[in-house]
Amino acid sequence: MSAKINVGIIGTGRIGRLHAEHLAFRIPEARVIAVADVQLEEAERCAAELNISTAVRDHRVIMENPDIEAVIICSSTDTHSQLIEEAAGAGKHIFCEKPIDFDLARIDEALEKVKKYGVKLQVGFNRRFDPNFRRTWELIHEGKIGKPHILRITSRDPEPPPVDYIKVSGGIFLDMTIHDFDMARYLIGSEVEEVYTVAGVMVDPAIGRAGDLDTVVVTLKFKNGVVGTIDNSRKAVYGYDQRVEVFGSGGMIGVSNNKPNTVRLSTSDSIKEDLPFFFFMERYIDSYIAEMKEFIRCVAEDESPSVTGNDGRLAVVIGKAASLSYAENRPVKLFEIL
Repeated sequence: MSAKINVGIIGTGRIGRLHAEHLAFRIPEARVIAVADVQLEEAERCAAELNISTAVRDHRVIMENPDIEAVIICSSTDTHSQLIEEAAGAGKHIFCEKPIDFDLARIDEALEKVKKYGVKLQVGFNRRFDPNFRRTWELIHEGKIGKPHILRITSRDPEPPPVDYIKVSGGIFLDMTIHDFDMARYLIGSEVEEVYTVAGVMVDPAIGRAGDLDTVVVTLKFKNGVVGTIDNSRKAVYGYDQRVEVFGSGGMIGVSNNKPNTVRLSTSDSIKEDLPFFFFMERYIDSYIAEMKEFIRCVAEDESPSVTGNDGRLAVVIGKAASLSYAENRPVKLFEIL
């Protein structure tokens, strides 16, 4: 194995470009030697800006390059499982953005290929690597709040995505809430056994016409008895709203919003401070770097990533249960989906 891990990136849109920049400039243990995108001009622009030697339209150029040890899959979701299978068959380690697929059978097929060929797979649940949420996990598992009783997750975007994106996103549960489902499992350390969803279209009627929701509350029942709630909105006018609270027998842990600064102005009229970050790429920049550092380290040191293909599958299972709960207006047990 080379001193640096040679990487190929498939998909050079917003998130692929972000990973490419981090690998090129912030993770010296890696070397990006090729990028691919069906929009060739996007791949070429990314390569030119980041001094990457190869930019192609056909991802198979990356799969067939024996010098490439790992691939970063950032293409559209409907390609993820197929690309995982191709990469596994080519003997390349894999980082894949969420979700693995919208279809559980396709996820299972992809995970079976990963297992068959003995490659590593890390799924892009970057929020686990956020310093605030990581510290929350540490405190919970150190017993600092005793036995957890209640989990509350708030996750609200500042603006909804374009309706054309919503039509192919898999819906709010597999596009947005999926991060919160994973965070819930991560923090509580127990599996969800039942979900109940209340939801509606409060932000934009066009989202409803596209067959999706924009305002949801999901109640979770965990196997260890913890009760959780997740609330999502596609539009919080004050910025990117990301908060967590875990209440237990011996105390409570709370994570508030990140802001550009911590300055607070107090006068006789009011107390003022800046709004939260407005965009997820600003809020979670450190976590994106940290998750990619872990992936490269795991490849270099032959370790298993902490965010596995099974984690990716279970988040989709919870998302499908939440969707079914809304559709049928009833609590749904996860065994109905598994």
